[in-house]
Amino acid sequence: MTLDRPPRVLVFIVAYHAETTILEVLRRIPELPGFDTEVLIIDDCSSDATFSLSERVRLSGAYRHRLTVLANPANQGYGGNQKLGYHYAIEHGFDFVALVHGDGQYAPEMLPEILAPLARGEADVVLGSRMLTPGGARRGGMPLYKRIGNRLLTWYQNRVLRCQLSEFHTGYKACSVDLLRRLPFDLNSNVFHFDTEIIIQFLRARARILEIPIPTHYGDEICRVNGLRYALDVVNASTVARLQDYGLVYRRNFDVAPAAAGNDHYLPKLGFLSTHSAAVAEVPAGATVMDLGCGPGHLCATLRARGCRLIGVDQFQPTSAAGSFDEFHVADLNANPLPRPLGDVQVVLILDIIEHLISPEKFCDTLRRQAQGNLDLKIVISTGNVGFLVTRLMLFLGQFNYNKRGILDLTHTRLFTFSSLRRLLRETGFVIEKEIGIPEMLFVVRPLPTLPTLMQSTRRHSAARAAEVEVPAGRV
Repeated sequence: MTLDRPPRVLVFIVAYHAETTILEVLRRIPELPGFDTEVLIIDDCSSDATFSLSERVRLSGAYRHRLTVLANPANQGYGGNQKLGYHYAIEHGFDFVALVHGDGQYAPEMLPEILAPLARGEADVVLGSRMLTPGGARRGGMPLYKRIGNRLLTWYQNRVLRCQLSEFHTGYKACSVDLLRRLPFDLNSNVFHFDTEIIIQFLRARARILEIPIPTHYGDEICRVNGLRYALDVVNASTVARLQDYGLVYRRNFDVAPAAAGNDHYLPKLGFLSTHSAAVAEVPAGATVMDLGCGPGHLCATLRARGCRLIGVDQFQPTSAAGSFDEFHVADLNANPLPRPLGDVQVVLILDIIEHLISPEKFCDTLRRQAQGNLDLKIVISTGNVGFLVTRLMLFLGQFNYNKRGILDLTHTRLFTFSSLRRLLRETGFVIEKEIGIPEMLFVVRPLPTLPTLMQSTRRHSAARAAEVEVPAGRV
């Protein structure tokens, strides 16, 4: 981040029943040269003197930093209180926000070290870790059961989330406010595993995370965390985030990966048995192929190697080098599914598209009508099988989770089983030549003639037959 002014930093103190520690925490916050600093205290509806003691410091006008003191009218919980502080940072245009606890467990003296990597542009998030210094947590008084729990949970989270953090369970962190603007942190928990959820969001947003060692301090502060409940919540959040990658569950708060341009998020499936590889096997060498909903053109190179002529149709112009078409048409398949005639086309590919359409029936009717001049046309259609074993098992467990990928994609408008897709194709006038389950469904079909086409054929045939009939010499 390059600024022509000192970066604005918010030192945000979450406080709850902290009357015995809050003044000491304020005293220990150092000068922060090079930063335009404000300290924000949000008292989470304490019944003690936390707010009044903090407010007196503000009213004295003698504090070294600009000081704001707020009090929640109702308790928001540890996570809920953080949400308010981060909202404040965004609302007031800060560059960075650093979280400090009002009980003094995390050393405010470390703020310069916490903030420096952000100011230098080396990180988007800085986490203070009690586990980076060997033996530091033990010497700082962290109870044995907490050290063991911290390490076990962090080990599990690193394995599940594919990262290498030394500690997931620190409450001492600072981050870029620009990053917070991109995260739906308001959807996170209001309780203690908010810290885990926002770190998962940092990871999924591909933020640059830096850990620095901090001293451990355990005094006589009251621990308000139910350890077993916290551990279960952490395991659940981390596991759900990983399962979301496989399309098995979906949580909006973890949907923070950077968006791909256009439809470049669709991935090729050619190196294994899939709808893509099975569809390519159905294409004769040298055929003219129309790929409806072709995406960025992942099949182009493979089909080009088979000598095929390629016609792409999609709502987005390809932005990657994968697309290499002889023709390309930008079209909304709901409004204009076939922007050019099919007379010279041997194969139409409709891969993972029909489930996205507003009316698959209308689409198939249009396809059949426009294929009437080319009844030898081969059509390859694929879609997910909502009756697949995994989906049935999830339903048995009470889960029906839409996601960004897989059978239950958020953009799907229609779900199919083998029988329902078979019925749709037959009712709209196609003969089915082949069905494959991999576990997605792939159908190879050809269009049947429509009634107008049959009538034309009947008339031509009748005329030809009539020409063969001898004219009678007299009345019969």
